[in-house]
Amino acid sequence: MANSKVKARPFAKMYATGNDFIIFDCTAGLIEAPGKVARQLCQRRTGVGADQLLLIRKSRTADFRMQAFNPDGSEAEMCGNGIRCVGRYIFDHSLTQKKAVTIETLGGIREVKCHANQYRVDMGEPRLKGKEIPVNLNGRIINRPLKLEGRELRITCVSVGNPHCVIFVEDPREFPVEKLGPMIEHFHLFPRRTNVEFARPLSAQEIELRVWERGTGETDGCGTGACATGIAAVLNGLTERKVAIEQRGGKVTVEWDRDTNHVFLQGPAQVQFTGQIVI
Repeated sequence: MANSKVKARPFAKMYATGNDFIIFDCTAGLIEAPGKVARQLCQRRTGVGADQLLLIRKSRTADFRMQAFNPDGSEAEMCGNGIRCVGRYIFDHSLTQKKAVTIETLGGIREVKCHANQYRVDMGEPRLKGKEIPVNLNGRIINRPLKLEGRELRITCVSVGNPHCVIFVEDPREFPVEKLGPMIEHFHLFPRRTNVEFARPLSAQEIELRVWERGTGETDGCGTGACATGIAAVLNGLTERKVAIEQRGGKVTVEWDRDTNHVFLQGPAQVQFTGQIVI
């Protein structure tokens, strides 16, 4: 007989350009051991299945707080696709009457607006110095050589609230992302590990991208990875400051504003289904 005292919690399964998420509203009650819950629920065969577990919490410094947990239970500083889904959840469930909402993350406070059925995130200013990203190198890391598995890769490192290592390659579709992605993620230069982007500019306004996400593996999309790639492309003189970035999960727009130095990410956020689960 089921325990009548055990209550199921409502959740939403959401999707944004290649990433899927399990979202819980925790403004009225927290979830215990969220890393453990993420390991259970994010599993594709035995759980709900997701790239990340996202918790919406109260905040003392912003309208809301977002926590993001990877399938391995580690907590991520920031997720660009995830924060768009959190923004839509907040608007859809009338958790605020505001037209723009500020959300606290480990990577800083971000603002989300709904714009023509798309969700636009002010990602703030990028961090470009090694110690701030963090990378165990001094100064800016732009087109620096990295020797790995008999290859000389050229890396550009950026933080948009979480660390990224961007590598421009001839053809991301043919590149051994599954082999080199985890090796770079755990490379000794990156004290907190790193997300890894394999990108190819198609024009001054468009980039093709594959991403190896820290703690998750290769995914069909990554919002912060798209932002980091757009920044790296500008730093290397490869594109304009506003670009469309195409990943297997779809396309987002990234703009690195010259006047404010802020990076803006815009793309869709979709509800796949809602349900209840005992955790």
